[in-house]
Amino acid sequence: MRETLQNSKCPCIYFVLPCYNEEPVLSQTSSIILSKVTFLIENKIISDYSRILFVDDGSRDSTWNIICDLHQSNPSLFGGVKLAHNRGHQNALLAGLTTAYKSGCDAAISMDADLQDDVDVVDQFIAKYVEGYEVVYGVRSSRETDTWFKRNTALAFYSVFRWMGA
Repeated sequence: MRETLQNSKCPCIYFVLPCYNEEPVLSQTSSIILSKVTFLIENKIISDYSRILFVDDGSRDSTWNIICDLHQSNPSLFGGVKLAHNRGHQNALLAGLTTAYKSGCDAAISMDADLQDDVDVVDQFIAKYVEGYEVVYGVRSSRETDTWFKRNTALAFYSVFRWMGA
């Protein structure tokens, strides 16, 4: 557990959202995430040092400009990392998690910028973290909209996770 959580009742959480050409959804996503983070801070569930960190994975649209506008409108909550070229979702996620770690947060929660993930389960993730769990992850209950390839690679991934005892 990082020093921040040891000295405080509320963990400092970074919400890391990799982005690639997310211009059409970023305004709505940022509004929903901001509402959730504001609620968590106001209810003393997370520290007021918590942040929303968007990682632009070399987008060709106005994604980075929107991230900059969000930061200018609320620099204490919104941050951004810009990758020079498209490196893929996992590398963008790694860049965001590395930035979050170096910033001294207690934990990071990764989410897709198109909000395919359920924002309302974040409270449960944080509760498990505060209970002492080092890794908390969620699994979609329905994959009906996923392609055959996506469904089967996800099934394989979570099978390996279970096999490892996670």
